[in-house]
Amino acid sequence: MAAVALAGVTAGCKEQPAAGASAAPSVPAGSSSPADDAKPGGGSASPSASAEPESKEPKEPAKASPKPSATRTTPPADPQGEVLMASGSQGGQVRELQARLRQIGHFDRSPTGYYGTVTVAAVQSFQGKRGLPRTGRTDTVTWQKLLGMTHEPTATELNPPTTRPVAKPDKRCLTGRVLCISKNSRTLSWMVDGKVVSSMDVRFGSQYTPTREGTFSVYWKSRHHVSSIYHTAMPYAMFFSGGQAVHYSSDFAARGYNGASHGCVNVRDEGKIAALFAQVRNGDKVVVYQ
Repeated sequence: MAAVALAGVTAGCKEQPAAGASAAPSVPAGSSSPADDAKPGGGSASPSASAEPESKEPKEPAKASPKPSATRTTPPADPQGEVLMASGSQGGQVRELQARLRQIGHFDRSPTGYYGTVTVAAVQSFQGKRGLPRTGRTDTVTWQKLLGMTHEPTATELNPPTTRPVAKPDKRCLTGRVLCISKNSRTLSWMVDGKVVSSMDVRFGSQYTPTREGTFSVYWKSRHHVSSIYHTAMPYAMFFSGGQAVHYSSDFAARGYNGASHGCVNVRDEGKIAALFAQVRNGDKVVVYQ
């Protein structure tokens, strides 16, 4: 039986770059300095045409007017305080910032820990709603205002299972053992008897090599698979439709959604797909839907 199934498989889902991908715009740094003050003009008065009569009293010599001392202007303190995070920052505090912004509807995805253009826009939105300068940078005033309006993020809020919210399962996923895969949310949920066991981010084929939709079943698992077409690694491959499989993708892990597969369902979290591969059996259902 296995020999018959394998004979029909010319497996391969090499990743390909997405067309028209553009780099995130850079944020300008610094501000223009004020123009130099204009120097006051002036000249010496011309002597009078008529000569002043001599005085019997000796005149005191004219005293030179003192030169103005040089003054150093101190720039005013930033009313917004110290900048704590800005474009390009990354780490745990950025993740907390994103989680807190998400609590009050200013950040529409899961925390990433990287302060990019989406985070800049989210901070600007928050600042604008609170009457603060829309700098997009998280300064001490913005941060304190945000702390006062939100609660400390939970572990799940800081590190949710997927980048985007998991979609409501298709009704075909509610019975049995199912790989429930949503194209709209770009998530895969491993479900057993209607309960979600684990979830993970996925990406799909391009418009020229789309991932098939429908109900399938896993018919072959290959832990160390290499594509026979593109000669690229497809670890933890679980084939469900011809040469299309769910598998780990190092390209997806590195580039995210700035690329696509040749029809396979790519997973970027190697730990999660390794655990999934160990649980899935041949014959388990696969549902791919919008």
